[in-house]
Amino acid sequence: MLVTPPAELQKLLSATPELARAFLVGGCVRDALLGLSVKDFDLEVFGVSYERLAKALRRWGRVDYVGQSFGVAKLTTGSGLAYDFAIPRRDRKVALGHKGFEVEFDADITPQEAASRRDFTINALMFDPRCGEVLDFFGGQADLRDRVLRHTSDAFAEDPLRVLRGMQFASRFNLRAAPETVALCRSIKASFGELAVERVGDEWFKWAAKSVVPSVGLRFLADTEWIEHFPELAALRGTPQDPEWHPEGDVFTHTGHCCDALVKLPQWQAADEPSRIAWMLAVLAHDFGKPAVTHEALRDGRMRIVSPGHEQGGVEPALKFLERIHTPHAIRDRVPPLVANHLAHMQPVTDRGVRRLAKRLEPETIASLCVIVTADHNGRPPKPSCVPEGVKALMAKAEELRVQDSAPKPILQGRHLIAAGMMPGKEFKAILQDAFEAQLEGQFGDVEGAEAWLHNRISRAGDAMPLSG
Repeated sequence: MLVTPPAELQKLLSATPELARAFLVGGCVRDALLGLSVKDFDLEVFGVSYERLAKALRRWGRVDYVGQSFGVAKLTTGSGLAYDFAIPRRDRKVALGHKGFEVEFDADITPQEAASRRDFTINALMFDPRCGEVLDFFGGQADLRDRVLRHTSDAFAEDPLRVLRGMQFASRFNLRAAPETVALCRSIKASFGELAVERVGDEWFKWAAKSVVPSVGLRFLADTEWIEHFPELAALRGTPQDPEWHPEGDVFTHTGHCCDALVKLPQWQAADEPSRIAWMLAVLAHDFGKPAVTHEALRDGRMRIVSPGHEQGGVEPALKFLERIHTPHAIRDRVPPLVANHLAHMQPVTDRGVRRLAKRLEPETIASLCVIVTADHNGRPPKPSCVPEGVKALMAKAEELRVQDSAPKPILQGRHLIAAGMMPGKEFKAILQDAFEAQLEGQFGDVEGAEAWLHNRISRAGDAMPLSG
């Protein structure tokens, strides 16, 4: 059997008459054909009403209505597994936006008609679990073999979000868009404004977390002209780079190579999903500051293309982009420090500098920064990929100082001031700040050193220091 449902789902299908015309659909069929593991099993059920379907499913577990207006019922069985069952429908667009559809359920809709409403041919595949047959009405299997992303029908244009879905599908499965699909996406470019910003962000986050070749999706945005809706990214196109350091081409080309390099790094592959998203967005945005500052200048006796200050200058456009795609604060806060410090490995490696770098990177870490820097370095083909020497030195010093995974924490605390005989007051904050600065400078590194620093501070202050007793 091409798609092998869990044993309990097979039992459920065989023992439930209302599911006699239930077909596995969408991603589970696509992924099985690609030889990928299948985690989610979605089914479309023909020939029964929504009410009959829900009643039949309740015999097997809890039924939740994921979107009753869209005819989707989620069954959660006693084993904890969940399956989505959908009733086929006819949609008619009557207003702008993703909610502007008139939905009509029809038990007599054919599988082919239902499949024609799906976005891409690779997602319009169905699988009959009773006879093990793939239902392929629009050439989806051939498109999968040829790695082609092709829209299923003209209904594609009714939901402009499908263009951004195309971006992330192209990157996840390394697909090239069919010319007619590119043309259709261009023709609906003006409908971008209909999209809720949350839905836009969801597609970007899937791109960031799941891509195999991220640059393919970026090129898809450029080819369809939808890149114009993301001006911080569009500005990278045509921004030149010095060919000695960047033989690969302009900043947009470099950024695509960097994103591709990131997904090859074992640290990214092993990271949790929020980290993969944050790091990918940081790599995407790391050179957002270049368009504003790139120019030619005389260096070493000849004219060179330079971009001074682009790392710090990239923070503001990075924040604008992250806001544009409605990035949650938990991820958004992680990106700017990585952008602002992505050239830190080119500075002298000192105890003082590494401690301060770890502090500047919060809530990110030096270990994370080294992943971003390595991806940046490796995004310059045909230059060879490797871990830069500066990264090795930075990481070694960070490990020595034990700040590779977190910033230094203040050693001197308010309790130490009280133990030294001081009375709590407004002076505490200033003293503790000065102490932390001294700690970062390397004046002390343990509690004994902190207490000695405090003793000297009290001695110098004399009568001006408020003491208890």
